[in-house]
Formats: sequence, structure tokens, C-alpha cells
Amino acid sequence: MTPDAGADEAIETVRSYWDRRPCNIRHSPFEVGSKEYFDEVEARKYYVEPHIPGFANFSRWKGKRVLEIGCGIGTDAVNFARNGADYTGIELSRNSLSLTERRFDVFGLKGRFHHGNAEQLDSLVNSSFDLVYSFGVIHHTPRPRHVIEAARRVIAPDGELRVMLYATRSWKAAMIDAGFEQPEAQAGCPVARTYTPEEVTALLADQFQITDVRQDHIFPYAIEKYVNYGYELKPWFKAMPEGMLAALERQFGWHLLITAKPL
Repeated sequence: MTPDAGADEAIETVRSYWDRRPCNIRHSPFEVGSKEYFDEVEARKYYVEPHIPGFANFSRWKGKRVLEIGCGIGTDAVNFARNGADYTGIELSRNSLSLTERRFDVFGLKGRFHHGNAEQLDSLVNSSFDLVYSFGVIHHTPRPRHVIEAARRVIAPDGELRVMLYATRSWKAAMIDAGFEQPEAQAGCPVARTYTPEEVTALLADQFQITDVRQDHIFPYAIEKYVNYGYELKPWFKAMPEGMLAALERQFGWHLLITAKPL
């Protein structure tokens, strides 16, 4: 078996994993696909990860061409579209993409959607996007460098890349290593890489120049409460003085937030 054949097989494993349980699909008890469902999914996501809107900077892309690599069930997607972006999403999971398409229909939004592997982006090769955005996706693919190279082919010369990757030097990575946590809510994630800032530089080398890297996000809530839509801080986080958790997130957050320009 060639290395690429092995990676293609791994892609199918990743696709199957996310088709079984699309990311954030259980963020609401309302009927899946309803307006109430999508509204609660969004509220819950941004309550737990409040750094996302600031990082995406949705309003900045009004009238601009935006490509999202790995749109999932479309929470960030609808916010780009609501803010006037010319939005395109690509997603490996057919079940996830179907929910994004449904979401755009529910809210009367326009976008273009591609079901496929972001390591290739062949159907978008003649495009020129002002923003290529990917939040929590590239670390789940067998060949992340292929995604970066594909992104470089479709970005405008003065465009911007905004990517979130999981951080090696983080609270969550330490808890995973100790057996207290797992990378995703659903067990058995087939690919979930973490990166140091140095490894991010190597991943983007010769394709993009990094302009900013920062860390954020430690999940502080008791899981047994959270799965039932409760937000009770774990005792050690609850006992922290005001501002301490934010300080820890800047040093040990699970999310590496990367901004870069094409070379």
C-alpha cells in the first residue's frame, strides 16, 4: 500500500467518525434542523467558546470572499453570511454539510457548499478568497500539510488565513495524557494532532507568513452538568480569583489561534 493510499483510507475513517456524530450536534435538545435548535446551538457554542467571534471577526468580511475549511454544522458559516460575506464552505462529513445547508435555508442565507476533502480543494482551484478560515479542523486530517498547500492555491495574494489548531502545551493536552479527558466529546477520534508554535511554523513554511499566534480556551465546566445544559464550574476553577482562568488560558489554552498571510 502506498503512503497516499493509507492516507486515503484514513480520510474515510475520519469521514465516518464525523458522520456518526457531527461536531456540536448535541448542543440543543430541540428538534434537529429547527430554528430553535440552531439558535441554541449557536448560543451554547459561543457561550463556551467566546473567543471565536473575535477571532473570526465576522463583520470584517462583508463583501469579501470567504472559504471555510470544515464548516461542520454551520455555526460560524451563518455568521459570516449574516455579516455580508460571499461564503463558501467545504466539509468532509455529508451529515454535517446537510445540516449547514438546512441552516442556511432556515435563516434565508446564501452560500456555496462543497462535500469533499480539503486536502485537495480541486473544484476551487480557480478561486481567489480574501479569507481562508478553519476552526478546529486541520488537526483532524491525515495530511495537514496538503490542506495548507491547497489553501495557498485558492487564497488571494493579499488574502488572510485564520486557523485554529490544538495546542500541545495546554491544560487539556496534559489532562488527555493523564487519562482524564479525550480530544472530542465522541470517543475514538481517529486523528487529533496537537501543535507547538514551532510546529505551526513548520506546517505553514513556504506557504504562509504567520502574523499572530495566541492561545485561548480552557473548558471549565463540570461535564456531568454540561451534558444536561448546566454550566457549573469545576471546583478548582470556581475557587480561582477573578482573572486567573483567563491568564491560564493565555498560557495553556487548548486553542492555538493563528493568523497568516500568503507568501
